Amino acid sequence: MIFPADHVAKAEAVLDAARARGLMVATAESCTGGLVAACLTEIAGSSAVVERGFVSYTNQSKIELLGVRADLIETLGAVSEEVARAMAEGALARSHAQVAVSITGVAGPGGGTVRKPVGLVHFGLAVEGRDTRARVERFGAQGRAHVRLAALGVALDLLLTGVTGED
Repeated sequence: MIFPADHVAKAEAVLDAARARGLMVATAESCTGGLVAACLTEIAGSSAVVERGFVSYTNQSKIELLGVRADLIETLGAVSEEVARAMAEGALARSHAQVAVSITGVAGPGGGTVRKPVGLVHFGLAVEGRDTRARVERFGAQGRAHVRLAALGVALDLLLTGVTGED
């Protein structure tokens, strides 16, 4: 096992809840580089639930893979609530999943600014038939690994709320 036990437990809860409801999930990841999809697929039988994962690390890949509008990225930056929402909606639209989570942020150690410091991460949650939700976390400059693992935990929590319908 390559993930912390609490993250694996969250992933198992997501898979169990989605399987019980007949739902598939998709991920759209930037700063986590596929960690959410990897954590979910760490568990045997995950193919019944994990439909696909998009790793859209560059701005161009967000546009091409997920259909994020270029003007959103140009105006607001890739690390923004609006881009996180668009990424989640794009993952839902470009997959056969009913629930999608997205992550875009500044993992560090560099790349931060005063407005968008290291540790700032935006999340999106798109669920078929529901309004897309967004969440922002400020994990601080505690190191790249910490920010990415913390973002993984939040994304798994969001997926669980998405598949269970609970807020």
